Amino acid sequence: MPAAEMLRWSIVLLLSILLVIASVSDIRDRRIPNWTVLAVAVLFVPWIFADTGVSLLSSLEAALIAFVISCGLYAFRVVGAGDSKLLTVVALFVGMSKLFHLLVLVALVGGAIALVSLLARPVRAAVMFQMRGKGDFGRGVPYGVAIAIATIATIVVPQNILN
Repeated sequence: MPAAEMLRWSIVLLLSILLVIASVSDIRDRRIPNWTVLAVAVLFVPWIFADTGVSLLSSLEAALIAFVISCGLYAFRVVGAGDSKLLTVVALFVGMSKLFHLLVLVALVGGAIALVSLLARPVRAAVMFQMRGKGDFGRGVPYGVAIAIATIATIVVPQNILN
């Protein structure tokens, strides 16, 4: 295996570990530690050299778009601040060419997690629906998990399969 390919897969492995840590924290505490977001951002530096399919400009554009979208979602209390920061830094890894796929996967996985959460607590869900969404369902959806799953899937799955 060429050195560049080994470097790429090493970064994917480290990224996966960091995203698992962020996901576990999000499930347990509904908080994504800032150090995991910072570590993912730092891991992007070698990624620039390891992955020839992503340019620095494309990555920065994707991060800016993800930041604007996630800030809007944060303003409407759909996601938390940690989710917004995590989505912004993982967008660096996918660039503009795969950003749409990442965002769609985050939405789909997040929706699946929300559905499982509703099905796991049917009485509480029925009360919330009866209150027309004005009730509090609980701790919300851990979107850090959805972001982690979508990121790894977007990076690992070949582009031609996603199209």
